[in-house]
Amino acid sequence: MKNALVIGGTRFFGVHLVETLLERGMEVTVATRGKMADSFGDRVKRIAFDRSDLANFKEAFQDTKWDAIYDQICYSAQDALDAIEVFNDKTDKYILTSTLSVYDSSSELLKEEDFNPYIYPIEVKPTKEVTYKEGKRQAEAVFFQKAAFQTVAVRIPIVVGVNDYTQRLKFHTDKVTSEQEIYLPNPDAAMGFIDEKEAGQFIAWAGVKGIEGPVNACADGIITLSELLVLIEKSAGKSAQLAIEKNNENASPYGIESFWAMSNDKAKNLGFHFSNLHEWLPSLIEYLVKNPSK
Repeated sequence: MKNALVIGGTRFFGVHLVETLLERGMEVTVATRGKMADSFGDRVKRIAFDRSDLANFKEAFQDTKWDAIYDQICYSAQDALDAIEVFNDKTDKYILTSTLSVYDSSSELLKEEDFNPYIYPIEVKPTKEVTYKEGKRQAEAVFFQKAAFQTVAVRIPIVVGVNDYTQRLKFHTDKVTSEQEIYLPNPDAAMGFIDEKEAGQFIAWAGVKGIEGPVNACADGIITLSELLVLIEKSAGKSAQLAIEKNNENASPYGIESFWAMSNDKAKNLGFHFSNLHEWLPSLIEYLVKNPSK
């Protein structure tokens, strides 16, 4: 039986990653700080460790070997360098969960080659001192330029689903339902999404498929923010109230100023079949409207 290590992964799409690996018959170990309960019971093994403490990180994984390592919580060059130091002789396959945010904005669907981590300058700074975008860029650059093992960087957009603890989509359904204002800098800006289950399934797939390098993962289709609000209006039976001026209460967490979506052609050509967001987003919105925040 092949074994997989999942670093992070006890909530949201990480749960679907673990469940997919278990369904594939893999022996799964989940590594976290050990402070949050999970739903896996005795189906997984567990390791508690502190990633910010390199000595503890090394000790937790000494004398281990892994067919694949899935890293859900790597946010900087230092995180990646530490992971390489710990795992360079312990695996041949490393799957980094990355993000659409590594790309600069574009008026067209973003492709993997639009950000090249193989030549991106590495600059090591404390994780807390780098932005999410730059941290993920640095993490990719370190793995692709310095790791001995094969690396895949799965770049995902905003993930949505009923278990989304960030509640970014729910922000919009709650605002429309309660007839409160939402501020959008550009209602005509379009974006893409991926469903939480599909995100987990894809990340698992990326580890067993013989691929290497960056790969985008997103549902087929894009939607403008104004179209998103129309879907919410239909479910809520109320009209969205758009604010003229931005403040802390009305600012949309989807407040993009321009087109923000990527191509999934590479993954499709490798054999993965994506859903279409227009087939499931309305039902997700319907669920969120009927289950407002307390």
